[in-house]
Amino acid sequence: MRFDVAIIGSGPGGYRAAVLAALRGLKPAIIESATWGGTCLNRGCVPKKAWYRSARLLASRDRLSSRGVRGALHADLDEAWRDQRRIVETVRGSYLDYLKRLGVAVFHGKGRLRSAATVEITGQEPIDAANIVIASGSEPFVPAAYPLRPARVITTDELFDHPPPPGRRVAVIGSGVIGAEMAFILAMLGVEIVWLTHSAPLARTRFSGSARALLGEALADHGIHARTASRPTACRTDERGAVLTLPDGTEERVDWVLVAAGRRPRTADLGLAAAGIALDEEGFVRVDDRQRTSAPGVYAIGDCTNRAMTSNHALAEATVAIADIIAPARGQRRPEFVPTVVYSALELARLGLSEDEAEAAGYETATGFAGLEASPAALAAGEPRGFVRLVADAESGEVLGAECVGVDAGERIHVVGACADRSDALARLAAIRYNHPSLAEEIQFATETLAAKWGLAALVFPTEQG
Repeated sequence: MRFDVAIIGSGPGGYRAAVLAALRGLKPAIIESATWGGTCLNRGCVPKKAWYRSARLLASRDRLSSRGVRGALHADLDEAWRDQRRIVETVRGSYLDYLKRLGVAVFHGKGRLRSAATVEITGQEPIDAANIVIASGSEPFVPAAYPLRPARVITTDELFDHPPPPGRRVAVIGSGVIGAEMAFILAMLGVEIVWLTHSAPLARTRFSGSARALLGEALADHGIHARTASRPTACRTDERGAVLTLPDGTEERVDWVLVAAGRRPRTADLGLAAAGIALDEEGFVRVDDRQRTSAPGVYAIGDCTNRAMTSNHALAEATVAIADIIAPARGQRRPEFVPTVVYSALELARLGLSEDEAEAAGYETATGFAGLEASPAALAAGEPRGFVRLVADAESGEVLGAECVGVDAGERIHVVGACADRSDALARLAAIRYNHPSLAEEIQFATETLAAKWGLAALVFPTEQG
């Protein structure tokens, strides 16, 4: 069989590549060796978002009485687990049905490149393709100091795939996005959290110090604190749970351990070398700005090539790869404008350059800021902690980056993202007809403040355009 595009991996990037190819008139095939939908659908973004929404409801319970709402809310982690499985199965069924309706050929088996034009599939005949997209994803990184043990030492893969282990005293290891999210979510779902990290939460991310400080305050409101300089050096398990050895030699006993130490690309045993596809020193597939690998006709997208390792980047890169297949050299990726979002005690979202990064790149920066403490929408939601910050070039007015913090930050960032890579972004952001009161309109206020403060009013206010 011959296809226009063969896609290895059915996560968000692979799925979007297959859908876009079919919608553009190509004949695509998609190959999956495990569960359809990849990590995001089955044990990542989708089930986590379900738990996050429940966690947000539970986090609000202490202030409900002052808002005229009486009654008690109680967490049930086991029922929350069953709920996320129902959601995952519903989405997966819809996913597979849509691929079928689009005429996408689906193959279940291990996909491996025989060459840059042929994919072997375990137990089936090889398929030929004019183009191949590698969307093989990633897997949890598990340090040797704490090897996985069923119901004792697990990752989010096991947590979402299987009912939660018994016991409610849980160690979360990791200061990154997964650690910051799961420490909050599990705490709200009734778990006693022992959060052990090497560095401060999100210290290695690109979020600003002020954003991270506000998150720390919000976590502290719920009694959640990261114990820094406390990443375990060893772990042993027994019939009672797990015992972690800390750097100072003390021990911490918990019922089970959630390892959130990051992820690594899944690029082994794909036949990449045989197809002439180069990897970097960390095992990521090397690509150019159109997602092309070193082998003609072969593309790579998502976690297997992008260190950001977010579904957002995989989806954006799928669009670039399929566009290049249809019309070579017509577009290129803009990873800096793909949003990054953290769902924790406070939502954090960002895209583009920070003020420091922009100045390091040689820009003279202009900033605009709007806090949520006086926002009618934020006050009505009972969550006035947060802000919007815009970063622009002081000479041209080009929007270089943005950061949204607080309620629904992950939704608000899209308003900036829709305009950010346009030369007239400030004018577009100011001219949007915003709903009032809304959280999004704070973006307009930040835009107008920036323009007035930095002499860019002619770019924003129509009456002052020459």
